[in-house]
Parts: sequence; structure tokens; C-alpha cells
Amino acid sequence: MTALIAIPGRIGPAADNVRGEAFAVGQRYLQAIYRAGGQAVMLPPIIDGTPDPERMLAVMARFDGLVLHGGGDVTPSRYGEEPATEALYGLIEEHDAIEFAALEAALMLDIPVLAICRGHQVLNVQMGGTLIQDLGSDDHSYKHHPVDVVSGSRLATALGTTRPERCHSVHHQAIKDLGKGLVVTGRADDGTIEATELTDARWVVSTQWHPEDDAATDPVQQRIFDAFVAEAATPR
Repeated sequence: MTALIAIPGRIGPAADNVRGEAFAVGQRYLQAIYRAGGQAVMLPPIIDGTPDPERMLAVMARFDGLVLHGGGDVTPSRYGEEPATEALYGLIEEHDAIEFAALEAALMLDIPVLAICRGHQVLNVQMGGTLIQDLGSDDHSYKHHPVDVVSGSRLATALGTTRPERCHSVHHQAIKDLGKGLVVTGRADDGTIEATELTDARWVVSTQWHPEDDAATDPVQQRIFDAFVAEAATPR
């Protein structure tokens, strides 16, 4: 069976070969899902006020998995804080609304979730956690680095290693207080939380780094998508 994977879109002012404003998703995510045998479908962030939970539940019930991907920052009010730094960027309510609503529905339906970078942070906030609004350095901005992964975790099983050496990070925020039900399954050498998973869910895994950036040439990074899609393709 070909797993159907939902991935929320982003709002953009324009795109080549598109008339007017655009919704978009980065190609690398879609390609990594495709290589794994899945088919991604964009959820456009068309939100009129608060998303209808019943409608989102009905939509997500048609999918086998959900990918939450990279992007701008989560609005601090989502985790009970005021903006505390000028480094915040890309605060877009429609992006928050579609992603939190889709994630809530996916968790209720117990379908697999792969949450990447911003998605890793959205998952933590959804579970009641908080974020470091700015790390105050560029140590994790467009840098490859190793990650220590907990042996026996879903992520370690997927990767086939407990220390992937080339994990590409593009972020200035990180998890501060861990959300309820989440466990840390990966850390960078400086202690930054790089991966989590939800203990009481079927398959919910997050990475702070971007496995899609190297998945086309690095089998270790592609294996994250392979494991996710394989789980999504497994009948419930």
C-alpha cells in the first residue's frame, strides 16, 4: 500500500509558473517521502479563525501519516510567553493554526507523525512544553554536526546507529521545558535537545535537525523517512 502523507503548506507571496499568491512545501521533504514509497499531499493553510476540530479530524482520517516541517518560529503565546527577542521571525498565525490542528487530529487518530525542526518545536508546544526563544549563537545555523541518539529508541532503530555524524541544523530556537509524554531521544554535543518521541503513541518522532537536506545522498538520513513511511503504510 502507498501511504498517503499529509504535510501542511506555507503561505508565499508568489511562485514561478503560478498565478497569484501561492501555497508551497519544500521539495526535499516530498522527495524523501516519495523515495520511501509514500505520497505526500499538501494541506493548504486556509484558516478562517479557529480551525474546526471535527473537520480537521475528518480530513486527517483520510491520511496515513503527518509530516510537520521547518519554517518560521512558533508564536510565543502558544507556550504562554511574550516575545522576548528581536531574533523571532516568521510568526504566521495561519501556519500555527493548521499545524497545531493537524497534529491534534493526528494524535487523536494515532497515525504516525514525523516532526522536523519547527515541527519538533510544534510537537513540544502541543504537549505543553516551552521553547528557548533564541539560542544566542549561530552554532546550529547551517551547520552539520553529530547527534547522540538513545539506544533502543524508534529513532535509533530507524537510523541504524546511535551517533549519526552529519545532521544538518538550521535553527536558532530549541526545546526548553519538555512537553508531557515526550522523552528525549537525541542530543547534540552541547546538550541541545535534537530528538524526542511520544511514549504512548504508535509512532511519533521528532528531530531538531533537517534529515531531508541530506537524505538524497546519505542513506542514514533517508532511513528516518523510510521508517516513518513504512509505519504509515502498516494497516491500523
